[in-house]
Amino acid sequence: MTLLLRESHLREFLTMRDLVPLMEQTLAAFSTGAAVQPLRTIVPVDAHRGFLAVMPAYLGAQEALALKAVAVYPGNAARGLSTHLATILLLDPENGVLLAVMDGRLITEMRTAAVSAAATRRLARALPVPVVAILGAGVQARSHLEALLEVASPGEIRVWTRTRAGADRYAAEMREQFGAPVRVVASVAEAVRGAGVVCTVTASETPVLEGRWLAPGTHINAVGAARPEWRELDTDTVVRSRLFVDSRAGAVVEAGDIVAPLRDGAITAAHIQAEIGEVFAGRHPGRTTPEEITLFKSLGMAVEDVATARFAYLRALARGIGDDLTLE
Repeated sequence: MTLLLRESHLREFLTMRDLVPLMEQTLAAFSTGAAVQPLRTIVPVDAHRGFLAVMPAYLGAQEALALKAVAVYPGNAARGLSTHLATILLLDPENGVLLAVMDGRLITEMRTAAVSAAATRRLARALPVPVVAILGAGVQARSHLEALLEVASPGEIRVWTRTRAGADRYAAEMREQFGAPVRVVASVAEAVRGAGVVCTVTASETPVLEGRWLAPGTHINAVGAARPEWRELDTDTVVRSRLFVDSRAGAVVEAGDIVAPLRDGAITAAHIQAEIGEVFAGRHPGRTTPEEITLFKSLGMAVEDVATARFAYLRALARGIGDDLTLE
C-alpha cells in the first residue's frame, strides 16, 4: 500500500519541537559519512524565471530513501501561489517499493527553519536572544519565527521587508498566531543593528545585508539566494564572518553568497570553517569567542527532506492518518 500524505495531514503532527533535534541528528549523519546525497540536479526554466530541482538521498542509519522534486518560482508570490512547490517520494530502501507520496512544500518550509534553529542553538553568542532580526516576510519568515521561538525565546523580533504593508501584515499575523513580540522597522540597518541573531529569508537576487551594520557577536542564518547568481549578503558580511555551511560541495557551486566572494578572490574555500553537521556531531567547536560574527549559509539538502519524510510516514502510520494511493 502506498500512503498519500497531503499538507493538511502533515500539519496534524509535524512540529518544530520534533524537527529541530531530528535535523541535528540528520546533518551530523551527513557530515560524518552516514548518508549518500549527490548534488541536486537543476533544470532552469529561464523563460518563466523558475527552476526545477531534483534532490535524492539515502540515510543508512535511519534506513530512509527518498527524492524530492521542487519547483522554485519567485514570481509566484505576485500570482498568489507558493514560490516553492514540492513533492516527495519515499521508498523502501530494501526493495525500492514506493511507500508514500507526500506534499513537500510544508516539509521544505519547516525543515529549513528547523535547521536554522539548530544552528542558532549552537552558534549564537548566548540564549535566550534579546533581539532577533528577520529580513523578509514570506513563508520562511513565518517558519523561522516559529522555530526560533522554540530555541531562542527572543525578547524582541524586528522585521523588515521591501513593502511596509507586507511587514505590517506579517507582524499582525505572528502576534496573533504566536503572541510574538514583533516590531516592524523601516530599514535593514535598523533591523540588524544590535541584533543577536539575523535571518535573511528574502527572494532577493542582490545583497540586502551589509557587513558594516553587524555588531560583534551576531549570528546570521542566510537562507535565501539558493542559486549561484543570487545574493542576499554583501561580500563584507561574508569576509567578516566565521562561515559554516550545510554542504561544502554544494556551497561553493550553488550559493551565490559564497560563489561571488570566491570568484572575486575576497575569500578562499578555506574560509568555510566547517559543515554545520560537524558542529552537531561534536567534530568542530562552532563559535570560539563571544565577539566573532558567525554565519550559517543554508542551501537546504535532500537528507533533510528524506529524514522528515520518514518521520512523517511513521507518525502517520501510528496515528492512522493519510489516504491510500493506488498507481496500478
